[in-house]
Formats: sequence, structure tokens, C-alpha cells
Amino acid sequence: MRKLALNPDRLFSSDPTQRAIARELYGSIADLPIISPHGHTDPLWFADNHNWTNATELFLAPDHYVYRMLYSQGIALDDLAIPHRQGVPATDPRKAWNLFAANYHLFRGTPSRLWLDHVFASVFGIEVALEAASADLYFDTINEALATEAFRPRALFDRFKIDFLATTEGPQDDLSAHHRIHQSGWKGRVVTTYRPDAVIDVEHEKFAKSMARFADLTGEDVWSWKGYLAAHRKRRADFRAAGATATDHGHPTALTANLSPAEAEALFAKVTKGDWTPADAELFRAQMLTEMAGMSAEDGMVMQIHPGACRNHNDGLFHSHGRDKGADIPTRTDYVHALKPLLDRHGNNPDLSIILFTLDESVYARELAPLAGHYPCLKLGPAWWFHDSPEGMRRFRETTTETAGFYNTVGFNDDTRAFLSIPSRHDVARRVDCAFLARLVAEHRLEDWEAAELAHDMTNGLVKQAYRIEEPLSDSKAA
Repeated sequence: MRKLALNPDRLFSSDPTQRAIARELYGSIADLPIISPHGHTDPLWFADNHNWTNATELFLAPDHYVYRMLYSQGIALDDLAIPHRQGVPATDPRKAWNLFAANYHLFRGTPSRLWLDHVFASVFGIEVALEAASADLYFDTINEALATEAFRPRALFDRFKIDFLATTEGPQDDLSAHHRIHQSGWKGRVVTTYRPDAVIDVEHEKFAKSMARFADLTGEDVWSWKGYLAAHRKRRADFRAAGATATDHGHPTALTANLSPAEAEALFAKVTKGDWTPADAELFRAQMLTEMAGMSAEDGMVMQIHPGACRNHNDGLFHSHGRDKGADIPTRTDYVHALKPLLDRHGNNPDLSIILFTLDESVYARELAPLAGHYPCLKLGPAWWFHDSPEGMRRFRETTTETAGFYNTVGFNDDTRAFLSIPSRHDVARRVDCAFLARLVAEHRLEDWEAAELAHDMTNGLVKQAYRIEEPLSDSKAA
């Protein structure tokens, strides 16, 4: 079997001067606590604190980064035990894992390979590479570890030095898992994030069902414009009480609108009665981004806008397996014109904070950096989704820093469903940032003490400030 070894200089420059600087910078921040302000881990993991069952359930089922690559090579999702609309297929977990291991070579050069190898080596202590010959060794080693107290979700949370972890829920969710976490006495900070897409996107197949649940949870007439807005304010207050500091909006585009109250009410009546066109649905989403910005200015929640994904591009896979199965594809995205209506209405409000993300790298230097370099309410989120890779992170820094600087960015967030990969994702980001800073020092564009300060700010300081994360005041507050 081939050896698995993590090189301590991975992701640093091969230039000896830059590599030495990067080593020193990384050494000063490598062990800082993890702040994870945006992600999609399941809060039930921390509420129930049950052991995971097996390696397949933990590494394959929740991670579309992994199984989309395997699917692209003709491997059926059912053979990987990926849940579909009828439930989890009757695939033996070991057989699914062996299939994954036999095809692990497909991940060479990808960020998934970096993350997975880091988890296998540093979390499970495995010293041989994953391949067909080692598949059973991996499966048994991981399963034996998962059955122990040390590998329960809360124990790993503490082991990973996670200081703050945000999950993502919608207005139709009751937040009971978060309430149980807070009432349990455990000191881990797990909070929620308000993502209202399910009751904003009338093109979503579960829109009517989500609206009914929205009404039940708020007691408001959500089918009237006034009641609908009041319901959002109630749910946002509920989320704030559960620790939320941010909202999240995953619209197809960044389009915003600034309709008059009468126009907005008429549009709402049209889309909720079912007499709408795709253009009406897009205009309603656009108006609701502006409405949500106004509410964020009122209640202090930071607004995240994640546009630019063509969701469920594989129609057949969507009908068989549902959403979030690796078939979302980046699209070209306009921000300058799309955001102007929102910014005309709220852009100069000192109480508003918006974090912008993109899947369209062509807009970094042309649109996003100039916007964030002007509007005080705008900050740039890190390289996201298809671009949260070493090259993607470098491109982000190279194309935004000259115009927006470092302090109009917000640090790193992992945006993942794969809990065990969180430390590895943050480690990659820290290494890439240190390598970038080392180059600036070597080129005499930064002093070494400035780079040291920036390394700390880019790891912990900027994210706490951007997401308005306060230090826990007491043990009861932290719990």
C-alpha cells in the first residue's frame, strides 16, 4: 500500500524565501480557533450527539463535491448509497465505500483530495493512501473510531477547536434542534442562519407547502402582503433568539428591485395566486432582496447574497434524487446594475451590512472589488463553492486586493455539509493566505509585521467583525 503523508509545506511557494516567510506566518495562526459563520451542517448532530453509523454515511452521502465527480465518470448515485426521492437505496455501505476507494484517483489535483487526505491522516490517524487495496482498512478503521465517545459530534466540535458554527435553516423550520442545543448545557456555540428562499422563490416546487408552514409558525396571514412581511419579521426575531447573526439568500441572480409599496403588493398578489410568469418570479425575488436589506438594517442581521447558480441543471437527476445532488452549475452574474436598486434605497444606511459572493470570477476585479471598495455596506465573501480551492483562493486575493484591500473582505467560511472536513478547509485557506502574504513581503510590498497582523485578521478578526460575532460573556451565554 502507498503511504499517506501530509507535507508540512503544502500550498506554500517553492521559492525558498517565500516558503520560509509563509511557514512563520502559518505557524502563528495554525492553531487559532475556527470561526465557521456560514455552513450547512445538520443541527440535529449536535442536539442529539449520536454517533455516526459508518464511513459511507459520513463521507459520501452529504458531500456533493465528492459524488458529483464520481457521477461524472458514469458511477450511479444509487451505487454510492446517495439518498433519492424514495429514500436511501439498498446499497451495502461497504460496497459503496469500496467503489469510492477504487475511484479515488479521480480526485487527483482537486481540493476534495486535499480535504479528504487531511481528514484521513489528522482525524483518523490513517497512514496509507486510499485505494482499492486499502478500502476495507479505511472502512473498518473509520467505523471503529465513529463508534467511540471521542467521535461523537460534540467531542469532535471541541477537538477541532471550533469557536462558532452557523448552520442554515428556513422560515418553515421550527429550530427545535437549536433550542435543544442551547438548553443542553453544552458550551459549543452552534447558531442558525435565516435563509428565506423557500418562501420567496415561487418557482420552488415546495413553495406552497413552505408558505403553509410559515403561516403556522408565525400566526400571520402570509397570503397578504402586510401579513407576509410581518411573518418575516417574526421569524427573523425567532432566529435572532436562536443566535443568528446573519441571513442568506441563494437567488439565481443578484437582481434587486425598488418597487413602490403599491407595486410590490400587486406583484405579491399575482405570484401567490399562481398567475405569474418566470419574469414575475424573478422580479419578486429581486424586490424581496431589497425588503430583506431593509429588515437587516432594522434588526442588525448581516445579509449574505449567494447568486449565480443554475440549480438542478440535470433534470432527470432532479426528478429521481431531488435538489443538491451536484448538478448546480455556475452562470455569468451581473452585480453593478443588478444591485443598484437596492443600493439606491439602502446603500448609504450605516446599519446595513451585506456580504457578496460570486460563482463568476470574471466580476472580481471589474465589479465586486470596485463596489466593495466604495460602499461601506458591502463586503466581499471568500472564494465560494466551485472556487474554494487553492487556485480559486489565490485568484480571489490577486484580483480583489488592489481595489478592495484586505479589510473589505470577511475572512473564510467553509459553506459545507461535510462536518469532518471543516478543519481541513480552514487549514487550506490559512495556508493559501499565508502564501499570498509571504509573496507580498518577499516583494517588499508589505512589512513582515503587517503580514503577521493580516494573517491573524484574515483568520479570525475580519470574520468576527463582518458577521458581528461577539465573544461569549459567560459559560451560560456560550452554552
